[in-house]
Amino acid sequence: KVWDLERGEEVRTLKGHSGSVHAVAVTPNGGNAVSSSGDQTLKGWDLEKGRELRTLKGHSAWVNSVVVTPDGHRAVSASDDHTLKVWDLETGEVLKTLEGHINWVNAVALTPDDRLAISASYDRTLKIWDLESGKVQKIITGHINRVNAVAVTPDGHRAISASDDRNLKVWDLKRGKVLKTLPGHSNGVNAVAVTPDGRRAVSASDDHTLKIWDLERGKVLKMLEGHSGGVNSVATTPDGRRALSASRDGTLKMWDLERREVLKVLRGHSYAVNAVVAT
Repeated sequence: KVWDLERGEEVRTLKGHSGSVHAVAVTPNGGNAVSSSGDQTLKGWDLEKGRELRTLKGHSAWVNSVVVTPDGHRAVSASDDHTLKVWDLETGEVLKTLEGHINWVNAVALTPDDRLAISASYDRTLKIWDLESGKVQKIITGHINRVNAVAVTPDGHRAISASDDRNLKVWDLKRGKVLKTLPGHSNGVNAVAVTPDGRRAVSASDDHTLKIWDLERGKVLKMLEGHSGGVNSVATTPDGRRALSASRDGTLKMWDLERREVLKVLRGHSYAVNAVVAT
């Protein structure tokens, strides 16, 4: 679904997948989106016209995550088939398949310079990939349960991972070493987003809450309560002032990160909401 955040109203519904939709990414110009699904495909969408542009086929299992490169020409997907794939969004062709994980790949994030991808896996590791060569640069270990999500800071120097071990970890990408461990959730952490200034992160958990973190001090600034089910996804708005959360309770919520309160509740989905992105 596409939403008008100012009015809190649904603009349109995009239909086409034959399975649950697990992730969505928007191109830098805000005009197109790419979704990933349990039907083993990705789809490109024209957001203005609300129509499907193409279907990307190549994975052999659920596609859990997708990101679009900063130039808007490629996408990188992560799948239960243990691989990541790099796609040409113009042709729909697979440019590279990244192999190395030994279990489901739950999430992927990119560095701002378009050079590296960081993947998070059920095998409890993160991997740093060189997108040009398709090779693993580093394997990052430290979580004691599956890693559900990963985000990269705007300067490209750090990554923040979220795990079923109830912790987030901040990593130095150059050294592949942990800088901080952020405990605080009482259940698995499903998602994490970083504010555009790189100073704060927002995490989403099965404990029904979100938490705002000071990344420099490694401290919780605020716990956001309001969902009645696990929170599957979180995104921050481009101005860094608001966050959007998607929950198993079937709703999305928009939060004011300064006042730390709910601004709007978006209702319209009939089942759990798996992913959200802000333009």
